Amino acid sequence: MVKLPIYLDYNSTTPCDPRVVEAMLPYFTRKFGNAASRSHVFGWEGEEAVSQAREQVAALIGAEPEEIVFTSGATEGDNLALKGVFELYRSKGNHIITVATEHKAVLDSCHHIEKLGGEVEFLPVDAEGLIDPAQLEAAIRPTTILIAVMYANNEIGVIQPIRTISNIARRHGVLFFTDATQAVGKVPVNVQEDGIDLLALSAHKLYGPKGIGALYVRRRDPRVRLTAQMDGGGHEKGMRSGTLNVPAIVGLGKACVLCAAEMKKDTAHVMALRDQLENGLLTIEGARVNGSRDPQKRLPQTTNISFSHIDGQALLAGLGKDIALSSGSACTSASMEPSYVLKALGLADDLAHSSLRLGLGRWTTQEEIDYAIRRIGDEVARLREKSILWETYKNI
Repeated sequence: MVKLPIYLDYNSTTPCDPRVVEAMLPYFTRKFGNAASRSHVFGWEGEEAVSQAREQVAALIGAEPEEIVFTSGATEGDNLALKGVFELYRSKGNHIITVATEHKAVLDSCHHIEKLGGEVEFLPVDAEGLIDPAQLEAAIRPTTILIAVMYANNEIGVIQPIRTISNIARRHGVLFFTDATQAVGKVPVNVQEDGIDLLALSAHKLYGPKGIGALYVRRRDPRVRLTAQMDGGGHEKGMRSGTLNVPAIVGLGKACVLCAAEMKKDTAHVMALRDQLENGLLTIEGARVNGSRDPQKRLPQTTNISFSHIDGQALLAGLGKDIALSSGSACTSASMEPSYVLKALGLADDLAHSSLRLGLGRWTTQEEIDYAIRRIGDEVARLREKSILWETYKNI
């Protein structure tokens, strides 16, 4: 018997692993000191915990502990990377290259930079959601200071050719930033091997607590510098002031340790279930996967499927009590507009409106996938029985 509701929205957020919660608990009560209080044992305990977590986060992505700046999450990390680079390197140039399918935290930061006099180029993607590296290289100017390309897309799971992009950036002396929120902890990410200069991540996407994240900032070859976006105390080497959230930082560190140890097992688990889910849903007439189906070009836990001649909001509403899923990014779920990511892939409004994003995770079960296939199929059939568009289509 499947316990309802079931959760298939792991791209939106993940439940906090009980082992993470256990690691955090002492820092709410017994070890509650401010990590910046250097004159007593309570502060020393907090500082030690933060240092250990910094090492744990760095180890997951192949960085040095000194290159990790703790933030409130990936949105702040995106803002700090983009605005911080633009302000500090503005004397060198004002041109930034990014992609039309980036997360809103990147796109909105870029629009803010445009208001400050920056020039931003938004590259298109192909039908799979991938950029054209040749087009990227052609877009570089003498005034280009930063390339910002998401590691893996939050709606369709496509993984960009990160090493190709970083090689292009390095050849032209341009910094490379990636929002790796959906990738870190799910697939191997190594900032040295991948040639990444700045990287944002968030704990709540990898079974850690909400409200904490990190920004990797390269220290050598090249040394990257940023203008702080939050002032007041000079914490985090002057890049992010504010009292450190020690319990959450401990949780992020523990989550990174668990992801490093269990990534292969987790990947095998979710990929098998994801493939079963996709294959089951694709037996529904008019269903199609959005983005790449190449396992080397996509996250193992993500699928995005459209169902023709269906009202997407009605489909979500019909499923909402039984299955937690979404039609796109949780950060834009309040909008009635079709997904800008799917539109960038070339989907018409009707297909973009009728899409479901399904994200699997550490605790997704075989029984839940079996139930989801049946339940979604039944709901699509129920809605099509009432659809004049479907009836017209069938009679053509």
